[in-house]
Amino acid sequence: MDEGYEYVAAAAPAIAVEPSYKPTSASSSEKIDFDKYDEIPVETSGIEVPHPIEAFKDIELGRVVMENIRAVGYDRPTPVQKHGIPIVMNNRDLMACAQTGSGKTAAFLLPIIAKLSQTSNYNDYYRRGPAMKGFPQCLIVAPTRELACQILDEAKKFSFHTHIKSAVVYGGASIGPQLRSLEYGCDLLVGTPGRLFDIMERGKVSWSNIKYLVLDEADRMLDMGFEPQIRKIVESPDMPKKGQRRTLMFSATFPKEIQQLAASFLDDYVFLAVGRVGSTTDLVTQKFIRVEDHGKQAALLELLSTSPRGLTLIFVETKKTADMLGNFLYAKGFPATSIHGDRTQRDRTAALHTFSVGQTPYLVATNVAARGLDIDNVLHVVNYDMPGDIDDYVHRIGRTGRAGKSGISTSFITSNNFNIVPKLLDILEESNQSTPDWLAALRGQRQMKKVPYGHKYRFGGRDFRTEGKSGFAPQRSFASNGNPSVQPRPYQSTAPVYGSYGRAPSNGPGLIPTPPSTGYSWPTAPHPPSNGYPLPPPPPAYGPVPPATYPARPYTYPTATR
Repeated sequence: MDEGYEYVAAAAPAIAVEPSYKPTSASSSEKIDFDKYDEIPVETSGIEVPHPIEAFKDIELGRVVMENIRAVGYDRPTPVQKHGIPIVMNNRDLMACAQTGSGKTAAFLLPIIAKLSQTSNYNDYYRRGPAMKGFPQCLIVAPTRELACQILDEAKKFSFHTHIKSAVVYGGASIGPQLRSLEYGCDLLVGTPGRLFDIMERGKVSWSNIKYLVLDEADRMLDMGFEPQIRKIVESPDMPKKGQRRTLMFSATFPKEIQQLAASFLDDYVFLAVGRVGSTTDLVTQKFIRVEDHGKQAALLELLSTSPRGLTLIFVETKKTADMLGNFLYAKGFPATSIHGDRTQRDRTAALHTFSVGQTPYLVATNVAARGLDIDNVLHVVNYDMPGDIDDYVHRIGRTGRAGKSGISTSFITSNNFNIVPKLLDILEESNQSTPDWLAALRGQRQMKKVPYGHKYRFGGRDFRTEGKSGFAPQRSFASNGNPSVQPRPYQSTAPVYGSYGRAPSNGPGLIPTPPSTGYSWPTAPHPPSNGYPLPPPPPAYGPVPPATYPARPYTYPTATR
């Protein structure tokens, strides 16, 4: 680790909130190859989108913030920072889609800290000592504890020598120290949805002073069951309504369904799509190995024995597999540890620390480590268990090849993973990488139709408001140098979509679409059901749905018996 950097996440579960350390003076730009960003495409859509910047000095961030930027060694902004910072500084809501490792955290922290540091010298609520509850001005919600602590680290760096106090709350640790950090003052609060909802229900925090609401890795939180908790937080009575606060959402992927859900939190927002860096470009060499479940351990040992030595992140699907595989590798002479949701926060922090410093260069993890974690110099990502969703695959291999560096990803393909093969082939085609013949042949063998990958044109998502509409809003497409480039047409799938029986499609009420021509015939019952009613006639292939009719069932009066 760089000299002078305090590893905050390795401390006790109660994270100190005072900005007590100076940002590292080592040049962080040495680990970023900005030449890799020159040809990255950028799209913006919305009304009156602010123009991008070329350098941090092109926009007024304040003297203290500029000194902190120079202290951490940021020489020039990345593409998401070039476009995102002026959007936030111009008081606009933002939905940003950019690959992890492209500088999203600084893209929202820098303008927020600059705005908060310019408004007042101190938070009026804490001038007379501790209060009964916290009144943060900025709320940042993250899906995992590790990502929340990482955001807190970055916030402390950029708010050094300012009056802004930062705190973090998350589950799996004692709530007492976290509540005390709120009582003694908190301008910027980072937390996980469950713990934030808990302290809100306890009455230990008020959202009445919120000016900025940030959802990092928003697609995962809205798609993986956190949506009810987030909605209760956002729609709480003391939370300023959209339009009265600025709402920012960041993620590497934004499917259309998640965009429609997330749009309910935003007001007249700008959609920013930055080409993916590190996941589907030449920076990451994607390899695939055909293996069955019983041969995975032997294939993994052979792979690790022949691969270059370096930090290796191994992804599995279950917590039990993570513990088992970690113990197996350790017994075979590979210094390994594991991380998953059932481990305590202290164990998870220790595992990440020993992995990042190279003491245990092999880390077996579930999807808890797939998003947001910024660990330098991860050379190799292994998908021991392939994910069921293509977005999870994109996030997993995004742990390597970060900030312009190269990396390797190796995925084990079994007979249970054939459903994801079509989208994998689309990703390989998009990133101009060679496709193994055996992998391409799986599409035809399983009679899989080509399913268009939703992130065409090297973007992790497209603004759903522009689909099928012309002239919705001014749109601009930029290369990373800020020059406008040709706007590609949105990709639209022409694959037929068949609805379920009884639903009304768009071609009229009460109609059902034509089923696919596969020779399928409606089944007939060999005998009447047990309730005495015959089955209704099968519906026609196309046309109005006939109402179900049943013959009258004769009723027999019971006879009394003596």
